[in-house]
Amino acid sequence: MTAPAAAGKPKSPAAAPSIADEIEALADPNFMTSLARGLAVIRAFSDQRRSLTIAQISHRTGIPRAAVRRCLYTLRQLGYADADGNNFSLKPKVLTLGYSYLSSTPLTVSALPILNTISRTLSESCSLAALEEGEVLYVARSATSRVMSVSLNTGSRLPAYCTSLGRTLLAHLPDDMLDDYFAGVELKAKTDRTVVSETRLREILAEIRKNGYALVEEELEVGLRSIAVPVRGAAGNVVAALNVGAQATRVSSRQMRDDFLPVLLRGAQELSVLLP
Repeated sequence: MTAPAAAGKPKSPAAAPSIADEIEALADPNFMTSLARGLAVIRAFSDQRRSLTIAQISHRTGIPRAAVRRCLYTLRQLGYADADGNNFSLKPKVLTLGYSYLSSTPLTVSALPILNTISRTLSESCSLAALEEGEVLYVARSATSRVMSVSLNTGSRLPAYCTSLGRTLLAHLPDDMLDDYFAGVELKAKTDRTVVSETRLREILAEIRKNGYALVEEELEVGLRSIAVPVRGAAGNVVAALNVGAQATRVSSRQMRDDFLPVLLRGAQELSVLLP
């Protein structure tokens, strides 16, 4: 008989399906596989991977090289991508793909002035994010300084399980959706303080749901402390999360609770009033 896994250790799931596998699983007569592949190629680029070869994109997505080559050729012809030898990169025109959402969504349109006020009040960076495919997706940000080694901007993504924004959003998911999240996520330690036990994370999420805020202590990156609160729509459902991050050496946990939390709660209330 196989011994049960030790409690508290990260799960070791079978190899996760590639992006190409996920695309193939969605295929039906009305599904445009070529469009899905093109979007996957665009998403393969990131802050850390601004220039990629066909082979690298194929490896990251699981899409065959020939298909990647056709996607890149099409993106270049349309002005969304460029090439320098064998290295490809995105061009500014790609921003137009997200502009319609950012300019037409009440949350993002209304958020920036409120985020700017919070940042000025606390002298720290403030962000608004939603949960997208199990990750935190930044939809608005007011940065006063860079508190992380990775530059964060609108459109940036981070893991949900080890961030204050992510935990706030996960804490308010229906039980079945939270079960699906844990079934698909690989809990990896980002620092020696990262919680990678599903059992413990579920306990933390219950506490967040009860307390109304999430405070994360150096679990995503050493030296980073952050606090987040939910942003609710008119129906009372959580549609986003609002947070402030700061250097742990400069801002204590107590200061975050006593000084930062009331400012964030007021900001979240202002955003909620503006939402339909």
